[in-house]
Amino acid sequence: MPPPAKVPRTSTKHHLGNSPISYHPSSTSGWADHDSPRIRKTSKAGFRPIGEPSSAVKLFFPRDEDDDEAGPAAPQHKFPASPNIHSEVPAKRTRDEGAADRAEDMRGSILSQPLPSQQVPGPREPITKTPPAPQPMQVLPSVSHAMEPDAEGTPRPSSPSGTTCKDLYAIVSQVGEGTFGKVYKARNVVTNVHVALKRIRMEAEKDGFPVTAMREIKLLQSLRHQNVVRLYEMMVSNGSVYMVFEYMDHDLTGVLSQTQFSFSEANLKSLCSQMLAGLAYLHRKGVIHRDIKGSNILINNRGELKLADFGLARFYQKRRRSDYTNRVITLWYRPPELLFGATVYGPEVDMWSAGCIMLELFTKKPVFQGNDEIHQLDVIYRILGTPSTERWQGLTVLPWYELVKPKDVIHGHFRDLFSRWLSPAALDLAERLLAYDPTQRVTALEALEAPYFKEEQPPPELPVDLSTLEGEWHELETKRERAKKRRKLENGLV
Repeated sequence: MPPPAKVPRTSTKHHLGNSPISYHPSSTSGWADHDSPRIRKTSKAGFRPIGEPSSAVKLFFPRDEDDDEAGPAAPQHKFPASPNIHSEVPAKRTRDEGAADRAEDMRGSILSQPLPSQQVPGPREPITKTPPAPQPMQVLPSVSHAMEPDAEGTPRPSSPSGTTCKDLYAIVSQVGEGTFGKVYKARNVVTNVHVALKRIRMEAEKDGFPVTAMREIKLLQSLRHQNVVRLYEMMVSNGSVYMVFEYMDHDLTGVLSQTQFSFSEANLKSLCSQMLAGLAYLHRKGVIHRDIKGSNILINNRGELKLADFGLARFYQKRRRSDYTNRVITLWYRPPELLFGATVYGPEVDMWSAGCIMLELFTKKPVFQGNDEIHQLDVIYRILGTPSTERWQGLTVLPWYELVKPKDVIHGHFRDLFSRWLSPAALDLAERLLAYDPTQRVTALEALEAPYFKEEQPPPELPVDLSTLEGEWHELETKRERAKKRRKLENGLV
């Protein structure tokens, strides 16, 4: 039975152990709803360079003593300063997210700092909605105009202020497309360094700057890790804002679809380890990604893996669970507690997604391919078996349990299905990542200490042979190839 079409506006508290779970309406569509609310901006919004994260950004993240609880700190590197956006804006949010989630976005926002007085409209001055006259794209000022190495020693672009887009970047190709715009591969014509330009659509001036993009900028300012994608700088053009990222040659969805190159056991272990290392860093920093999937896991030709797309990421408090929306994480990677309506959760939702990715690395395709939320649960049952109160103590008190509980008892055959691809130690880790009970699901730090990485041979080895691939492989190309095959099949049947 599907979730109800209408639910009461007031939330009803349920309990999973000692954690309250609030009931909120969720989409019945098969995919996570990525349409986020937007915030209205003031006219003449300004830009300023940033160096180290500001005190406002620090408020967004847990205190140092919180970090110490989650394990040893990641290696610290010094990075060049990057530009940043700031503007005085009122926040506008939807009702489907909890109060703690709303408070999180308001606290420590980089957009909360006022502009210089001459740029802020007076108390009675109306804010015009008329878009400005077209102007060439401008690069926001950087601290230095010279080439600056990043943590891995690779030169990164640092653009002089006032440079136009035509002078600075040459678009090579489109490599992706998301909710708020397209992603392009571009070449810096001065330094010949390739970057990824993520275009944020801003044509609808009345809606202002997207909250999703604001969150991503806010997070990436403060995140510095070898397994998290780097944001170099921001660019603004008429009607659009561009985020300039380090360029990664492939994403996981694309590279798993190609047939030129096969990963070794050591390569797969390295990719899995790098993914978990990135998640361990995020969770230590108090961040839940909430959209781990193949197209958001990037890989370069050196075999380095980096997590990307932080538009759905959220801050979480390690000592107190917060109330969030369950309309997150693409369906095939969505954990069962969200499918049962849970809205109080933490980093364990990322770990279920990581378990899905681990299986996908070996099988070369997503394992749990449901058509909608009810079918998604059924697909999970047929592999892992139906959950019981012995396996999942808080199951029966989840908000939608009575609506979507399994009708029949299905016995799982997980190890029988995947033993042809995964070793016994790998199967053990995958089972711990895909535990039904979120409280029993392994953390990223614990997963990195598993026998699969520490004891089983071979040791992890970077897939450096990716440099031999012809072309670059992204989800966009994979979708296009599937569409071509589908059209050929349809034409052949006619």
